[in-house]
Amino acid sequence: MRYTTLLLLSRFVIATFALSLPAMPINAAPLSVERIFAGPDLSGPQLRDPKFSPDGRYVTYLQGKDTNKDQFDLWAFDTRTGKAKLLVDSSAFVKGTEHLSVEEEARRERQRTASLRGIVEYQFSSDGKKLLVPLGGDLYLYDLAARSDAALSNATKQLTKTDSYETDARFSPHGNYVSFVRDQNLFIIDLRDSKERSLTQDGGGTVANGVAEFVAQEEMGRNTGYWWSPDEKRIAFTRIDDAPVQEIERLEINADTANVFRQRYPATGTANTLVELKLLDLASGKITPVDLGKDDHYLARVNWFPDSTHVAVQKESRDQLRLDLLKVAADSGAITTLLTETSTSWIELNDDLRFLKKRAAFVWGSRRSGFKHLYLHDLDGKLIRPLTAGDWMAVGEGEDAVVGIDEAKGIVYFMANEASPTERQFYSTSLDTRDPAKIQRISQEAGWHDVRLLPGAGGYLDLWSSPEQPPTAAIRDLKGKANHWLVRNALDDSHPYRPFLADHVKEEFGSIPSADGQALYYRLLRPAHVEPGKRYPVVFDTYGGPGVQYVHKDWMGGARAAQGYFRQVLAQHGYVVFTLDNRGSGYRGERFESGIKNQFGKIEIADQLSGVEFLRRQPFVDPERIGMMGWSYGGYMTLMALTTTNAFRAGVSGAPVVDWTLYDTHYTERFLGTPAGNAAGYESSGVLSHVKSLHGSLLLVHGMADDNVLFAHSTKLMQRLQTSSTPFSLMTYPGGKHGLIRIPQTGRHFYEMVLRYFDEKLKAS
Repeated sequence: MRYTTLLLLSRFVIATFALSLPAMPINAAPLSVERIFAGPDLSGPQLRDPKFSPDGRYVTYLQGKDTNKDQFDLWAFDTRTGKAKLLVDSSAFVKGTEHLSVEEEARRERQRTASLRGIVEYQFSSDGKKLLVPLGGDLYLYDLAARSDAALSNATKQLTKTDSYETDARFSPHGNYVSFVRDQNLFIIDLRDSKERSLTQDGGGTVANGVAEFVAQEEMGRNTGYWWSPDEKRIAFTRIDDAPVQEIERLEINADTANVFRQRYPATGTANTLVELKLLDLASGKITPVDLGKDDHYLARVNWFPDSTHVAVQKESRDQLRLDLLKVAADSGAITTLLTETSTSWIELNDDLRFLKKRAAFVWGSRRSGFKHLYLHDLDGKLIRPLTAGDWMAVGEGEDAVVGIDEAKGIVYFMANEASPTERQFYSTSLDTRDPAKIQRISQEAGWHDVRLLPGAGGYLDLWSSPEQPPTAAIRDLKGKANHWLVRNALDDSHPYRPFLADHVKEEFGSIPSADGQALYYRLLRPAHVEPGKRYPVVFDTYGGPGVQYVHKDWMGGARAAQGYFRQVLAQHGYVVFTLDNRGSGYRGERFESGIKNQFGKIEIADQLSGVEFLRRQPFVDPERIGMMGWSYGGYMTLMALTTTNAFRAGVSGAPVVDWTLYDTHYTERFLGTPAGNAAGYESSGVLSHVKSLHGSLLLVHGMADDNVLFAHSTKLMQRLQTSSTPFSLMTYPGGKHGLIRIPQTGRHFYEMVLRYFDEKLKAS
């Protein structure tokens, strides 16, 4: 459910550098759900996972095909020539439909990339001369120096060709090896002689090496289970064993088959996967275990010290109230505790640990002040000084904030919401600052920025959008001035969204106070053509859960652009569309977020009702025709709104958590504790105890193969509604996973169905 890591989930949609589209009339057709999922992408051709080459010359990126916006090829933009070129065409290596292994499908589902095909990840070698490209289950090495436009095969070498899937592939730090996981074991290929070597042999059954367990991927933002030392002499890796985890029978219903899977699912209050950390010496093959203790804990993060002598391990307690940063000797496994973070609510994980190479110190991210900020510590863990401070958060797309560090100049570059909780801006501060509240803003434009620092810290790639501007890309200097525009993405006659501008509804942003006086930010769209004196139905577009922010000042919601365009469809069909980030949602600090501790669905719904009262005061709103829609936690919110209030006439609940005792350990226990320790909180937070009070019409939607919010949640609700003779509507998707609304076929069907449902339930007098 958690959408952290969100760097993996974000897409930057920008116009191709050499793109030439025919001019389009400004009012060719009304915006439709069908067009949202068709190509070319309404925001412009997609750019994904942009990276600088190590020498800073190229910006490489993944871009969807004109004929299939969800099949990605690898492109590069040459900053010297100002031209873009196709490096690797995915269709040259994968013919026809690409079929994923079960493990890779699950991994992509965790990373929210299950709907994508072609090249979905890649990596530069440290010298910048080669690219590693996983494609179709095998690994390819792409030699930039040997590239010939006439013969792609001259530049590409296939490293693996097996029936098994190679996953989590990467170069070693010096580029001498390629490492990967296959069949639950960790492998390397020595690129000097092309010899393959299995580093572990005991993977199989419930045991896997070098992989992240389910909750680490789904809830902790950790998608790997192995880490190279900087000198590439050692690898730290996990050995996981799912044997302690309870087995459940999960029915996965597809269009023509029904399969029962015995799945190891760590439901809240039950045993987690056994995770061991080991250190492998590459030359000798010796494996040294790291004794992290017998207490119940999570292996949160692993990093190497720059000199490769020690490993930094972040160990989180099972109750998530304590996080220890440990220093582990690489040769012996001996452990020293560097620092400890504690919380009375919960610990939020981040990846802002940065070791300095020229100073005996590291940068560390912490919420110890009540807001996420950056701190400088020495190598014994002692605090040197805070680097940032204030009633705002050092955060980027998710909890992570640090963009880079220029040690020569003593500057830390980071992202923050200091300007506004609805924006992300780029900042710098000194490693030697005397006033942590005094920071320097670099980015200038209001809206949402995401940044990649140029190698050598001589500038940055700025990916920026706003509610009025589709995503752009520019290389800027460190004062924010654009030195080289890669993409302007102007809404001119060639832009894919141009035909729909005439009916485009401008988003309005504002805030209303919560019961305790905190600002609740909202996004509002009025109907496209408001008639004076007429009142219109309302649709609340809701998520509302922890760790997520829905109200962004960006283009169409950024990574959730399909939902953003659907808000436009609703507005153009005569609806007021309202989105509000209630207390408990992400990136606002301890006071704002921690009110959900020990009980879900109370203050969140109270804040949504504040939104209802705000709308009822607007002369264009019909207070008797208000609906709500949401997916995942938003689906849960919709059910709670319909069962604990009388404010909503209709709701669409997608993939909802109905019974929190069925959801996983790391997410649920972070907020509710365990069922044994907080039985009352689980009872009041669940939907089932409120079902008899259902008010209004309900459309329940769920994928029949969902392995995140299990289909069992909705079946329990169906039975309870049926036994109480409560009418409701239902749509299930055979084979549908948790991310089915991002897949073109099921996504289109879902949104068209939602539009029809609200037309039936809210437009009728």
